[in-house]
Amino acid sequence: MSNSNLSPQLQEIIEMFAEAEPRDRVTMLLDFSEQLPDLPAELAAKRDDMEQVHECQSPVFLLTHKEDGRIYYDIDIPKEAPTVRGFASILYQGLNGATPEAIAATPIDLYSELGLDKVLSHQRLNGLTALLSYMKRNAARLAG
Repeated sequence: MSNSNLSPQLQEIIEMFAEAEPRDRVTMLLDFSEQLPDLPAELAAKRDDMEQVHECQSPVFLLTHKEDGRIYYDIDIPKEAPTVRGFASILYQGLNGATPEAIAATPIDLYSELGLDKVLSHQRLNGLTALLSYMKRNAARLAG
C-alpha cells in the first residue's frame, strides 16, 4: 500500500512489514517492542495522570501534545507486554512529530496493513485498534 497522506516514517514501516515473510512479522514486532523509549523522568512520576487505554489487556498509558503544528506522543507500556508494546513503538516511530492530517490518514486497521491480523489473536488486535483510535482522536482534538 502506498498512501501519500501517511507520514513518511509510517509508510516506510508498512513497506518493511509488507516485504517480510509472514512468519517474520512477529519477530519484527518484538524487535520494535525493544525500541519504545522509556517515559521521560518528569512523566514517570505522573504516569497515573496520563490517559489509560482501558481496552488493552496490558496497562497502556498515553500522553498527547501539540508543538509547532505537529503531534507528539509519550507512551508507557510494561516490557512484559511485548505485542502491544511493539505496535505502540511502530505508532510512536511512525506518528510522533507527524501532522494531524497524516495521523488522520492512518488506517484504523493498520495492523492489517502490517500483516499482523494473520499472526495475532482477535482480542490482541482489538487492543491495538483501541490504542490507535485514542491517538487519532487526541490528534484531532489538538488540531482543533
